[in-house]
Amino acid sequence: MVQKNILILIPARYQSSRFPGKPLVTLAGKSMVQRVYENCESANKSSEAKKNNIRFHVGVVTDNSDIERHVQSFSGNVYRVDDDVPSGSERIYLAFERYLKDKNFDLLINVQGDEPLLGGERIAELTSFHLRSSFALTTMVRPMKGPLEMWKNPNCVKAIYSQKLKKCLYFSRAPIPFIRDEEASEEVPWHLHIGVYSYKLEGLRSFHEASRSSYENYEQLEQLRALELGLEIGAIEIEDFLIGV
Repeated sequence: MVQKNILILIPARYQSSRFPGKPLVTLAGKSMVQRVYENCESANKSSEAKKNNIRFHVGVVTDNSDIERHVQSFSGNVYRVDDDVPSGSERIYLAFERYLKDKNFDLLINVQGDEPLLGGERIAELTSFHLRSSFALTTMVRPMKGPLEMWKNPNCVKAIYSQKLKKCLYFSRAPIPFIRDEEASEEVPWHLHIGVYSYKLEGLRSFHEASRSSYENYEQLEQLRALELGLEIGAIEIEDFLIGV
C-alpha cells in the first residue's frame, strides 16, 4: 500500500482578540500549543494510520518570536508567517507555499491551536474519511441535544449537517436549526462544529485566491467562503466533548 503523507499545520497567533498569548498558556504543566502539537503527532500511532499507511507531519505556523522560540524549545517544527491574513487557513496556505510546496503531501490539515483535547485518533479518522471521498475539504461535527445555553451562544458555531450525504450545508453563530415549536426546543438536536479543516491542496488554493465572501463577513466564519465558492465540506461525527479555549 502506497504511503499517504499528511501535513498538519497549527496556526498559533499571539494577538488573539479574546485571549492574547493563548498558545503559551500552561495547561497541566505544558503550554497549549505543545499539547496540541503532541496530540497531532500521536495520530501516527493510531490504528487508522497503521491500517491505511498514513504518515503525519506536524508544524506550527506563527507570527510571533516568543511562540517560535517556544516551539523550537520542544524540538517542534515551526514556520514564520508575519502577513496580516484574516484566517488560519490562509496563514497555513502561505506557510505551505513558502516552505513546504516541494514536498509530496496528499492533504493539508488545519488544526486550531486552541483545541488541546483533540486526540490523534480523531485526526486520523478524519484523514481516512477524506482520502476516501471526493470532498475538497472536510471537518468534524458533534451531535448535540441541549444545553440551550450552548446552542444560543454565538461563540459555539453550529453546523447544518446531512447525515445521509456526510456533508455540511451551512454554518452559523446563530441557533440553528430554528425550531418552530417552542415546546420542543428543550430537546433541539443540533451539531457543534469542531475547528479542524482537512484540505485537498487545490481546494485550499481556491479558498486562498478568492476574496472574502458576503456570508463570511456577516458571520466571521471562514468556512462560509468555501461554501460560497461551491466547495463541498464533508464531515465526520464525533462523540468527544472537546473544550476549545
